Amino acid sequence: MTVACAVSMALMGQELSPLWDGRELKVSSRVQFLTGRSLESVRNGRAVAFDIQLSLLRGTAATVRAAERFTISYDLWEEKFSVARLSRDQSPRRQVSHLSEEGAAAWCFDNISVPTATLDPDAPYTVHLEVRAGDGRSSSPLLGEPGVSLTALIDIFSRPARAQQQKWNLQAGPFRLRDIQRKAVEAK
Repeated sequence: MTVACAVSMALMGQELSPLWDGRELKVSSRVQFLTGRSLESVRNGRAVAFDIQLSLLRGTAATVRAAERFTISYDLWEEKFSVARLSRDQSPRRQVSHLSEEGAAAWCFDNISVPTATLDPDAPYTVHLEVRAGDGRSSSPLLGEPGVSLTALIDIFSRPARAQQQKWNLQAGPFRLRDIQRKAVEAK
């Protein structure tokens, strides 16, 4: 069985739920992307980067998207996970520790969103989530002077994943923003 088939089978039954507060859209998901080689590396004391892209599509074109890099590490003594969102532009680096495996994934999803203020709330949209485990062989520099390079993250998602690179894709919709039950989305 190929890695792609294994990942596709693992995603069966996992859902992607949009959350909207009128200004930005986030997602809630039970995707456990900290698995296989990535989980083994983290548990062996090596931090693993995950590139996450959240896109809101109208038809087949991305209307808005956000891409972030999260680094997950593991405290061998406490047996808990830590996650850091590398800063982009002038936003501060955010991090948290003492998380369960599920809590680490949920924290990543809580810290990525797409702005919706300029979008038509009555138009049909599809939300797409892509997660790629970093393999440490990126040809473009991700970190620039002020922080994470958004251009480098977009470049990562414009290339197909390497054959052995772990990746997950989920999609939900179409739906109208106005039809999503409004939930409070934490301020950044």
